[in-house]
This record gives sequence, C-alpha cells and structure tokens, in this order.
Amino acid sequence: MALEAPDNGRAVVLGAGGVTGVAWEIGLLYGLAEHGLDLTGADLFVGTSAGSVVAAQVSTGQSLDKLFAHELADTSGDRTAAIGSGVLIRFIIAAAYPGGRRRGRARLGRAALATTTVPESERRAVIAERVPDDWPDTALRIPAVAAETGEVAVFDRHSGVPLIDAVAASCAVPLVWPPMTVKGTRYIDGAVRSIANVDLAAGYGRVVVIAPATTALRYADRPAVQAATFGPAVRTAVISPNRTALTAIGRNPLSPDRRADAAEAGRAQAATAAERVRAAWA
Repeated sequence: MALEAPDNGRAVVLGAGGVTGVAWEIGLLYGLAEHGLDLTGADLFVGTSAGSVVAAQVSTGQSLDKLFAHELADTSGDRTAAIGSGVLIRFIIAAAYPGGRRRGRARLGRAALATTTVPESERRAVIAERVPDDWPDTALRIPAVAAETGEVAVFDRHSGVPLIDAVAASCAVPLVWPPMTVKGTRYIDGAVRSIANVDLAAGYGRVVVIAPATTALRYADRPAVQAATFGPAVRTAVISPNRTALTAIGRNPLSPDRRADAAEAGRAQAATAAERVRAAWA
C-alpha cells in the first residue's frame, strides 16, 4: 500500500490504550484545542485500537466538547474485562517470536480464535454506538492483524468495508475480545503489529503522536523511536501520559470507572504539552 503524501501535510497518530486510552486521548485533544491547537483539521489520521475509535470520531466531525463531556458522564462498560499479565506476555511473545514477527502474530491470533469471549455481534454493537458507518473525506488509516496468518491490513475509505468494522477489528484485543470478521477474514488488535503504528504517517511533514501506551519489547517499535526515523526535516511531537495521567489511568486500561479521571488528566496535561505540539504543528 502506498503511503505517499505531500511533504507539508499534517498527520495525527493516535495509539492503543484501552478504554482509558480513549478517554485520555480525547481529554488531551480537548485541552489542546483550549490552548488554540485544534488537531481535528489534520490531513491524515492514523488510529490503532483505542486510537482508531478517537480517530474515527474526530475525523467524522464529532465535536471535542461533546466527546469530552461523554467521557466524563459515561461509566458504562464491562467491568470484568482486564488486560492481565497473561495477555501482556502473549503480546511480548508475538513481538519477539524467534520464528518471525508475522508468525508470532499468527500464534497470538490463533490463540485468540480458540478463546471463548463475547459474540462478535455484541462487540460490533458497542463500537457502533460511538463510530459512524461511513468513512470521512479526511484520510484515515486503521491497522489490524489477520488472526490466522499474522498478515497486517491497513483499512481506509478505499478498502470497501464499513468504518465500524475497521475500528472493531483494530480494537479486538486478543484473549479479551473476539477476533472480528471483515470481508471473510477475522482480525485482532492493530496494536499487535505496533502500539501506535507511527510509520503509517510516513510522507507527512508534521506529525503529532498521541500515545497512551509506549511499552514495546523491540526498541524500534516505540512511538518516539518510530517518529525519529522520519528524519530532521519532519517536525514531530510525541505525547504520552505524564505521572499524574498514569495514576489517573490506573493499572487496568479497560476499566470504565477510570474514564472520567483519565479524560480530566489528559485535559490538564495539554497545558504542558501545548508548546511541543505547537512547535510541530504550527
């Protein structure tokens, strides 16, 4: 897939991070807008897992003030879901599998296929409550991983699939949620390929990366490292949760009880992040 774009284009990359990651990202975007930095006018959005939800929302015109208010008011969600140590270990094995990264992703995908979770229809309905069916005119790229083969797909408006299905696939945390079917293939979380997939913004001259999670076994997969590979001609800013935000987010990124705190922490962090973002974006 060609990833060419004008050198002066502006891209926003929104990484994985669960329910609290969605809230923190929305809070940060809302806070940046309060400081005169409205990133919703980007030429490209790259959204991975939680970031695909936020990217789909803002690129299709949902207002930041309403999205932020929703995070403060809504504590609905599955309180039994948690990304435990077993899931994290599987992610690490998939990234470091000696037989190759694609084969490692496939091993994790097949384990996800064999795990009993909620029905696909139930997960799709959850996504449909927050994301529209139609793709935006703005460029939007959403990665996911084929569960059987470990192959990576990058969905966009030319893929011939509803936006809801692309987001549901990218949000399919293996061993927690079911792999999601898109055009006959079942997919798992796009974060299995990379926690933020910053490289999908290659070719753009100004790139802001908002990454709720930054842990990666491979040094080259860390969001800041990926952004640095763009070279000195590309202006970049990589923002991840500060200590206050990490406390607000807590240990279980799938906990809906932490949504409001995470959103407020993101909004507050915007005050200290604004200078770095402005340097890349202006």
